[in-house]
Amino acid sequence: MRYSGVFATILTAFMLLVTGCASTGQTADDGSSTFPPTFVREVEPFRVTDGLGRAYELPFQGGLNVPRPQFADMDADGDQDMFIQEESGRIMKFENTGTPQDARFTWRTNEYGGLDTGEWYRIVDLDRDGDMDVLTEERFSYIRFYRNEGTASDPRFVVAVDTLLDATGTPIFADRQNIPHIVDIDCDGLLDLFIGRVTGTITHYESVGDDAEGIPRFRFVTDRWEDIEIVGENVSLHGANTMNFADVDLDGDLDLFWGDFFEAGILLVRNLGSCGAPSLRSEPINWPINNPVTTSGYNAPVLIDIDADDDLDMVFGVLGGAFNANATTRDNFYLMEQKDGVFDVATKRFLYDLDSGSESVVKFADLDDDGDLDMIIGNKIEPSNQKTSLMFVFRNVGSSSAPEFAYWETLDLISTYHQNPAIADLDADGDLDFMIGKWNKEMALFRNDGSASEYAFTEVDPVYQALTRGQNAAPALVDLDNDGDLDLVAGEASGNMNYWVNNGTPQEPMYELVSDTWLDIDTGRRSFPTFADLDGDGDQDMIIGTELEGLMLYVNIGTPEVFDFQEWGILDVDTQAIAAPEFADIDGDGDLDLFVGGVSGGVMFFRNTNR
Repeated sequence: MRYSGVFATILTAFMLLVTGCASTGQTADDGSSTFPPTFVREVEPFRVTDGLGRAYELPFQGGLNVPRPQFADMDADGDQDMFIQEESGRIMKFENTGTPQDARFTWRTNEYGGLDTGEWYRIVDLDRDGDMDVLTEERFSYIRFYRNEGTASDPRFVVAVDTLLDATGTPIFADRQNIPHIVDIDCDGLLDLFIGRVTGTITHYESVGDDAEGIPRFRFVTDRWEDIEIVGENVSLHGANTMNFADVDLDGDLDLFWGDFFEAGILLVRNLGSCGAPSLRSEPINWPINNPVTTSGYNAPVLIDIDADDDLDMVFGVLGGAFNANATTRDNFYLMEQKDGVFDVATKRFLYDLDSGSESVVKFADLDDDGDLDMIIGNKIEPSNQKTSLMFVFRNVGSSSAPEFAYWETLDLISTYHQNPAIADLDADGDLDFMIGKWNKEMALFRNDGSASEYAFTEVDPVYQALTRGQNAAPALVDLDNDGDLDLVAGEASGNMNYWVNNGTPQEPMYELVSDTWLDIDTGRRSFPTFADLDGDGDQDMIIGTELEGLMLYVNIGTPEVFDFQEWGILDVDTQAIAAPEFADIDGDGDLDLFVGGVSGGVMFFRNTNR
């Protein structure tokens, strides 16, 4: 049976009051034979604003921790599209749906071209046929060549060769933690390949044309190109590196930009020669010259005229080096605009999305008792205060069928890492309480001593429950035996599951540990359980987020009173590592939509399209 309008709102509120469960264990009868439901990803499903009222441009993109950006006009429409590698093995594409002067980047895919990129990629017209090819890491530390066998406006990438060879037929070795570059440095019409080494030196190869199969070959030139040796600032160490070339001083030749693990900023090596006779034996200098940028290190620069004003700007990703990478898990994607020869930081979040930092969890509950669901996003470590993690509350200022979220406040109830709340009415007084999992094995209880519409949390017990071993407690509250009170299930770092039955009452829970290896479930690493009736049979199914395996579904083939969980498999949704799922009927259509936190610190949204 389906319900809509005011009656649906009243019914939902009544069900929540009876079960005492606000954010887990939601039930939806979607009237469809499709199982499991079909979830379709949306990046801009509804409006979300920050504390200043600014709308997030791509709110549910998923966050960025180590963005490796590049730009190329891959659809031949005259503007630059953006590509980002955040995860090993794949590239995200953001199509420029604006103009060259006013770019607007629209998410298209997380797996552009089906490319397996390894740890790095370079977009370049390697075969000089007028369309863009792609070089990637061939595991481990070699160079794969994807030839574009489509067109400049409709690329189709095919592996031309797994490993590029030098002129003698020897595979070219490229340290996988470094991002090489390929460009015609000496204006002779032949591409030069530059590979940074962890020793701080640069290996140079020069193209000698194609072999019999049409694959470019490169002649080894030197392991110490221009005698460059980059040593980290104040640490006398060499490290992983990135590089890029651009004529930043407009003298007709290419200068070198270098990002290093042991360098807090970006180094510029000026080309003091000419286009035909380059000379980069100048001393590396911190860039910009008059106001050097500093981050946590290991910066990946791209020079591009982002606003089509006929000068170069810089976009760079912060991969996180030797200078406290936890500080840049959120502010790590810089745009430095050039005006009158001066580069200034325009933004540290060039791609503006809901990004809490790293290892996000997302929860939904009606925190202000207005009949719609509000959103809470937690993180592992707060970049701006690394002594704790935080929970960011976004109030639903829309409605139960047309949500719109606005930043409300930040909660730090317990000042610990990995604050992971389970939200429910644990004392049956009509308002919502918090059970908060921590980075260690403990779970704290915070009672709401306010009201259903204005919460005021009081710590009842900092160790209300605890895992028997391990860490990263991830609690979920759900009535598994249909006795009117909430039982407790918790995931943990090891991937095992823990189950406590509530032998108390809705007013006074009393938890008894049943098993710390519940159902013999082992996800490998990290387990984030949540419960939802995905098959519409009236009992709670279990969905477990994992570190690397995605979302594991266990279907309850028992009854609401006697559960029997059977492993179904992996849900067909594209999640990040350390996936933390949450189900909510966010659009009021009677079925459960899916939100997922993850390692990159943002939130991914998947709409249930069964209707």
